[in-house]
Amino acid sequence: MNASEQTGRTDRTRRVVVGVDGSPSSHEALWWAARHARLIGATLEAWGAYDVPGAAGGSAPPVDAAFDAQHARQALLDEVRTVLAQTGEVPLEEHVARGNPAKVLTEASEGADVLVVGSRGRGGFASLLLGSVSQQCALHASCPVVIVRPGTADPGPPAES
Repeated sequence: MNASEQTGRTDRTRRVVVGVDGSPSSHEALWWAARHARLIGATLEAWGAYDVPGAAGGSAPPVDAAFDAQHARQALLDEVRTVLAQTGEVPLEEHVARGNPAKVLTEASEGADVLVVGSRGRGGFASLLLGSVSQQCALHASCPVVIVRPGTADPGPPAES
């Protein structure tokens, strides 16, 4: 029995999906995912999600949805470039989608080798040990999920000699 028969995989591209939101936890998750993708020969898919305030109801003031998409895309690009400068090149796809981050990431996880998220993102309560997005991803993703805690993945910039 060959390796693809053992894993049930066909000759498809391996994928590592990572959620990116600009938080320190997200930065470390991206760093971990980039290194893992390189190790297993996978394409890294960096996903950012944004939502328009008040889109699901509520009374938020009107906003320019195009600005939110543009801002989210630029934040994703900036974070990815920073991390890849530290970890090295890896085949990369960048995606920004409108919607709930947990839903966006669980849908993106379909067919992936692994979904990587930070343990705490930009929102929520500081007292929570696990963020709502990472918790939802752990419960609903269709692949294994790695939750990266702050201070556990990114060793920081290389030491100068």
